[in-house]
This record gives sequence, structure tokens and C-alpha cells, in this order.
Amino acid sequence: MNDLGLYVQIPFCASKCSFCNFSSKVAHPDVFDAYVEALLRETATSASSYAGKGILPGICKLSVDSIYLGGGTPSLLGAERLQRLACALRERFQIINSPEFTIEVTPGSADEHLLADLQKLGINRLSIGAQSFDDRELRSVGRLHSSEETRELVRSARTAGISSISLDLIAGLPYQTCASWSASVRAAIDLMPEHISVYLFEVDDKSRLGEEVLMDGARYHAPAVPDDDFMADAYEIAREMLAAAGYLQYEISNFALSGFESAQNKKYWQLRPYVGLGAGAHSFDGVRRWANEVSVVRYQELIARGESPIVEMRELSSQEQIEEFFFLGLRQKTGVNLNQARDHWGHNEVSRWESKLAALAGAGRIEMRADQIVLPDNAYLVSNEIFQEFIAG
Repeated sequence: MNDLGLYVQIPFCASKCSFCNFSSKVAHPDVFDAYVEALLRETATSASSYAGKGILPGICKLSVDSIYLGGGTPSLLGAERLQRLACALRERFQIINSPEFTIEVTPGSADEHLLADLQKLGINRLSIGAQSFDDRELRSVGRLHSSEETRELVRSARTAGISSISLDLIAGLPYQTCASWSASVRAAIDLMPEHISVYLFEVDDKSRLGEEVLMDGARYHAPAVPDDDFMADAYEIAREMLAAAGYLQYEISNFALSGFESAQNKKYWQLRPYVGLGAGAHSFDGVRRWANEVSVVRYQELIARGESPIVEMRELSSQEQIEEFFFLGLRQKTGVNLNQARDHWGHNEVSRWESKLAALAGAGRIEMRADQIVLPDNAYLVSNEIFQEFIAG
């Protein structure tokens, strides 16, 4: 593992969407400077901070081939703050020439001048939260932008020289129908982005809308959320339309033109190392997982006192590592390779899984092609149930 991904968490948004289950929050720009200062200090002291926690500081010396600014809406920081952050990352880490450098952007949060500045900083990939191209659906969940603003953002990004664009779409928003969903997928394809992510709205109590649906409430347009049958149909509609347009599905939720798969996301599924910076950011070195304090205020207090912001750490056992190898790796269209697992963990450790793999294959839950294991196409919608089989051991 001689390459590293960097993830920087910017947990601020202009508004909080009703479907959002992330830790981001609406904040006034007055708080941005203090947060960036904390980020810069965490970046500069990361190696010593890791050493104090028993993490090998050598992880900071690996070559960085992907950087991802996520959140939240990182573009809200503006060009000057982002420039300071980019310079700090380059000073601290061994970043290769022209890494995949992604920033998440919400339509309306970046004009042509900011986009030009982002391109000058080396940012070459935008991840745009389009979510839908139906304005009623966007309004129903509290999005501040319109479908036309998404189109304008893509056009402006191209003019600025951004070479790779990803659009996010969400199936299951209030008032969505198969017709409106198909129209949104078509609108995304017509913009010719290099990458499209298709997510299904998660009905859980971690978002306001999800909690309202579970309570059979009427707020946040919850009665207009489509049912599970729609979700299944929407997913298959998207897969068919994207395949016909030349997009290759390389992961359960992700589709790309050839050569434009997300290098950063592939690190997560392939158990490759990445370092997370900022409040709530997560990291992985191949054996350990750790996480920063999620509260922005407490995160900044820890940094100001010269203390590590890491508040959670777990060293994975060999069994836990193999579990993750399966349930993360099987998200990919290519699946996982047992020979790779044997080389890494040994024949004896992997052999313990053979009976479970045979049972899952016999039930049609996975496909075994010699030493390559993949999810069948018809199992994608029940993939979480299959992954539970691996977590259970």
C-alpha cells in the first residue's frame, strides 16, 4: 500500500436538507476562519498526533494520489481559505503531480470566478449535489437551488477547465414518480458528466424526513415519499438508462465513463489507507480505524489546547479485516478475489469462510467464479442483507 487518500471534512451547509443524515450544519461565514485555522493546525501536527496515539506516523509519508474535500459544502469557504488549506496539505503530505482532487459543490454555491480559482488550485473534479432535476422535488426537501442552476454550474465548470464532473441523484424524494425520475436521469446524462452516483433515500431516524416517515407524520412532505416498490423500479431504471448511455457501473451506487471511476472512493472499498482531517473525519491505515471529534466547537477546543482531535480508535482483528474485505469489496462490480485474501491473511484464516461462501453461493446470494466472488446483478437491492452475513461471521 504505497499510496494514500486525503479526506478533509468541511461540515457547513447553506441549508439543511430534510433527507440529510450527515453531521453537517448550517453556519454563518463568521465561523469559517476559526475552523480553517484548526484544520491547518491539525494538518501541520498530524504526524506527531498520530505517534501519540500509537499510529505509525509513516502513513503521512505515503504518496497521496487523491484528495477529497467533502462535507457539507466546502465551496462555501471561498477561494482564499481553500487556497490556504490546499497549500497546507501540499506542505505536510507527499502529494503526487496532478492527483485526483475533488471538491463537493452545491449548485448556487460557486460562481464562475470561484470555479476558475478552484481550477488554479489544482482541483480537477467536482462532485455536484444535483439530487433531482425536478424543481418541485428539490423544494420539497429544502434544496435552495433549481435544476437550471445545476445546468449552469456544469456549464461554468467546463468553461473554467474542470476536467471531471460527478452528479449525485437521489431516488425516493417526495412527489417523485417513475416519469420524473427518468427525466432527472436523462437530464443528468444530457449534461455529459464523467461520473454519476445514484443513491436511494434511506428511511431512518437519522434525518428529519426519515424520522417523519417512520412516525407516519405529515411534516416535510413525508406522505409524498414513494414506497419501496418505486425505489426498486427507480434503481433499475437508472441502471438501464446509464448503461445505454455508456456509463459503466463499477459499484452499487456509482457509474462512470471509462477511466473516470472515483479513485478516492475505491480506497474505501479496497481497504487502502486514507487520512481524514476535520471535525467528524474518519481515517484508516490498513489495520486501525479512527475518528475525530464530531462537534466543531469541541474539535476546535482540542486543537487549540494542542491535543489530538481523535476520540475513537479501533484496531481490527484479522477476522474483522476479512469481514470488511468481503462486505466492502463486494460493493464493487468486480467483487473480491480469494487469492488476494489468502496472500494477505493466510490460507487458514480464509478457509474458515469457505462453508459460508458455499452456502451463500448455493442460495444465489453471491456468485463464485473460480477465486473471484461477485454479487449477482439481481442482488444489488438486497446487498445490505447479504453484507450482514459477513458481519455476523
